[in-house]
Amino acid sequence: MDRKQLMESVKAQMPSKRWEHTLGVMETAVMLARRYGCDPEKAYLAAILHDVCKYWPVKDQGDVIRDNGLSADLLDYDKELWHAAAGAFVAKRDYGIDDEEILDAIRYHTSGRAGMSLLEKVVCLADYIEPGRDFPGVNNIREIAEHSVEKALIAGFDGTIRFLLDKGKKVYPLTIIARNSLIEEIVG
Repeated sequence: MDRKQLMESVKAQMPSKRWEHTLGVMETAVMLARRYGCDPEKAYLAAILHDVCKYWPVKDQGDVIRDNGLSADLLDYDKELWHAAAGAFVAKRDYGIDDEEILDAIRYHTSGRAGMSLLEKVVCLADYIEPGRDFPGVNNIREIAEHSVEKALIAGFDGTIRFLLDKGKKVYPLTIIARNSLIEEIVG
């Protein structure tokens, strides 16, 4: 499947506003990849596919996770996390992506994880800061991203954790683990 076919197929699975977000994530991921020395082509592919399952019915996302032995613990947390694991599976099954680094960037773009690769960091951060995002603190994260992917991601995870706590929701443990891992990377 060439780029045009890939983009048309992914675009068909989401509302136009989400497609605009996807294009913003792609542009931002490629820019960050070039800035920080990551493969821009891998960043492009992971970013285009990162939300491929986001608008599937929640039941279908859950079925993909359950039926394929994926991170079943996700099912105990916010459904907003499910599309990442389902999306990595679909990227492999339906789009022939077999590069584990790209699949992991899709899989962990919502939660992060300990020991994230540079590509995973780039895609996760791009999802936070793409130009269409507008939430309290996003401009600060964008400024931090000018100098450090890790520090910008910590700021992003801090905002996500704070938001979930304020809403009385559970925090997916992998996000806390990802945050702590990034702090350890910075302080060495």
